[in-house]
Amino acid sequence: MRPLMEFLYDKWWMVFPQMAVAGRWAGGWRRAGDRRYRRRVELYKLQNQDKLQNQAREADRASVADVKSLMATHDATNRRWLDYELDVGKLIDFPLMTDVREPLTVAFLRAKREADGLRPPSAEDLTSVAGLDAYRQAVNNFVVALDVAEREAIRIRDSKFSGPERERLAVARKLLMIAENHAATPAERQSAYKRARRELDGLIVLPDVTVAALEGRIAPPLDAGPRPPQFHQG
Repeated sequence: MRPLMEFLYDKWWMVFPQMAVAGRWAGGWRRAGDRRYRRRVELYKLQNQDKLQNQAREADRASVADVKSLMATHDATNRRWLDYELDVGKLIDFPLMTDVREPLTVAFLRAKREADGLRPPSAEDLTSVAGLDAYRQAVNNFVVALDVAEREAIRIRDSKFSGPERERLAVARKLLMIAENHAATPAERQSAYKRARRELDGLIVLPDVTVAALEGRIAPPLDAGPRPPQFHQG
């Protein structure tokens, strides 16, 4: 053991060349390993090119289930809005919902228009992830904007109207109940409808679709008028 230690003590300078040789050998081994790894990756890509391309296409394809779920949310939000737009009574109770002078009303109508514009004809027609993300953002904006406007409409109700104006709104609501009451005579319903429109004039602007829906429930029996007496031969 002692001769070996004396040899190493005398030849210590030989450690550096040996370390250099070992370093070059390790570096060469590492580079060779890197080359083998790259060749294996390239070979794998060549062998699985079609599979990888299909995976990439699938990763960029929107899920039909996700699109259907989003369209269902869109439909539900539209129905919430139509509950106001088709019901004059609700519009009288919550006039902010059709008042386009209100920023919140304008905001949710704009959000609705954007969501409607991005809605696909069917779930299968929206195939890109980017398109789905844009549609999802638009629907979410519509939901939030309607929530905010609805909460504000419920909070303020008719507080922006003066006392006499609120009385006119209350009268209009009662008259519309008569106009839609099938137990009333056609003449009573027609008179109530015309008086209700006069009471609302200058207070609430009824959207065309609201008027059409209201007249659709009232007009047919009014247009028909009283039937002439029928005579039967004995």
